[in-house]
Amino acid sequence: MEEVKSLLEEMKMKYAPDKRVALFSYETEESGEKILVKGETNIPEAYDELKNYASENEVVELLSEILPSEKLGEKKYGIVNLSAANIRSKPEHPAELATQAIMGTPVKVLKYSGGFYLVQTPDLYISWIDDDGIALVTKNELMEWLQSEKIIFTSEYGFSYSKADDGSQRVSDLVIGNMLKYLGDEGEFYKVEYPDGKNAFVRKNNAAKYSDWLNSLVPNGSNVIKTAFSFMGIPYLWGGTSAKGMDCSGFTKTVYFLHGIMLQRDASQQVYTGELVDTTNNFANLEVGDLLFFGRKATEDKKEKVTHVAIYIGNMDYIHASGSVKVNSLDKSKDNFSEYRLKSFIRAKRILNSIDKNGISTLKSNLFYNGEF
Repeated sequence: MEEVKSLLEEMKMKYAPDKRVALFSYETEESGEKILVKGETNIPEAYDELKNYASENEVVELLSEILPSEKLGEKKYGIVNLSAANIRSKPEHPAELATQAIMGTPVKVLKYSGGFYLVQTPDLYISWIDDDGIALVTKNELMEWLQSEKIIFTSEYGFSYSKADDGSQRVSDLVIGNMLKYLGDEGEFYKVEYPDGKNAFVRKNNAAKYSDWLNSLVPNGSNVIKTAFSFMGIPYLWGGTSAKGMDCSGFTKTVYFLHGIMLQRDASQQVYTGELVDTTNNFANLEVGDLLFFGRKATEDKKEKVTHVAIYIGNMDYIHASGSVKVNSLDKSKDNFSEYRLKSFIRAKRILNSIDKNGISTLKSNLFYNGEF
């Protein structure tokens, strides 16, 4: 039993050191002369290793499922069907909001439980979404969606309509970054299709053809900051990653997403991406658009713990989601100086020179947006 438990712990550290992005969950139980190993994983290599171990040890019986679950049939993929779908830590509505995904986001579906699907989002986050939040699709249906012409909603907030008339019945709300299938033009409106197949109309001045938008992006510091300031005053929401509300890393993630750049979900993950900036010289090396990370610095008896992230905007100032999206400063002479943030500053990372390297992918290269997952 101790050998089996030790093996499971070693495999967990090997294959799933971060449970937010990889699943390896097993427990052991004695049954007569057998040691039962029960659980599941979404990592084929881990499943194969565990299966081989059990086959070589007669005393071990493996009761394991490899995810995605076979019970899902062919529909092991999904497309987010709400403007901002809430994704929770457990398959129940009172559970903690782990993250959000916005309309048009492709997800991998791992299993179903009581009205919720366990899904993996393009940043590899694994959490639970209720069954109204996504349209289930096969791989072929997913590829058809990904390869079709789409529109992207470019206003911070708005609506789609049942007719090419903004006085007609609203179909749903929309937030910036939402994607819908393009069906054609009708006057000042785009005719669109939702992931679940329903049709609607979106004003052209609130959206753009996705391919045109993607090819027009110029991800530089000034453009990133312009986008960041468009969210000024948006309330802080733990787990939020949309214009309806966002936490600190949801804010940085959303800002960079709107420039075609994919960041990891949490600040404690984002800190391991990009290029390290030397901040020993009073922040002189910082550039507009750099990410600033804050938290508990490492001590002799405690590990470093990154708990907050912000975007540098120049002149010792930064914009971040803290209560709401707002600007604070590292400059002690300014009214918006935050002593707490200065004391808890850990390091800065540069994202804009790490496109498709150093842990940074793009909408063009991300496996999920190319159907390669």
